[in-house]
Amino acid sequence: MLVYQCRNFTMTNEPTDPFVLARELLEQRQTTEPTDATAMTLATADASGRPSARMVLLKGIDDRGFVFFTNYESRKSMEIAANPFAALCIHWAKAAEQVRVEGRIERVSDAESDAYFETRPRGSQIGAWASRQSAPLPSREALLERVREIEARFEGGPVPRPPFWGGYRVVPERIEFWRGQESRLHDRVVYLRDGDGWRVERLYP
Repeated sequence: MLVYQCRNFTMTNEPTDPFVLARELLEQRQTTEPTDATAMTLATADASGRPSARMVLLKGIDDRGFVFFTNYESRKSMEIAANPFAALCIHWAKAAEQVRVEGRIERVSDAESDAYFETRPRGSQIGAWASRQSAPLPSREALLERVREIEARFEGGPVPRPPFWGGYRVVPERIEFWRGQESRLHDRVVYLRDGDGWRVERLYP
């Protein structure tokens, strides 16, 4: 039987800035979660409103929003271009906590994408060039052959960021913090964008 150990939100001790709270929780969970604490669900929708969701990795929380990186020619990127709004859900199972984010989505600057790409392992840099993300792949060998071609192209030198690869930032209009509690009387607090600040409300579970 699951025993919830999260404290309640007090509505007085929590930061008035939800980005501060999100960063604090992420820092805590990176030391307690058994798997990757940066894994999150990204939900997008196409021009007709049909949704799709997948797991991506959270690579930064700043005062503007939540950042992840991907191929700009992927299915998710095509949907973002057609319908520039998204939702995120970060679920920390061991802590029984969630962070839910909703808002518009935009590309990060080339400088931000370049800076992050330089930190990736070389194999991941090669993979970014080799993958035509979301396109049909005739065989696994075809992918490995593309990897060999890219390795040969950049042998002996740095791997630059592909022009079709970079970051997105979800700029929130709504950020909800969820904590599991006994008898399913879960604790939910939502920050709603209100001009240049935030309005905070408690929600029924």
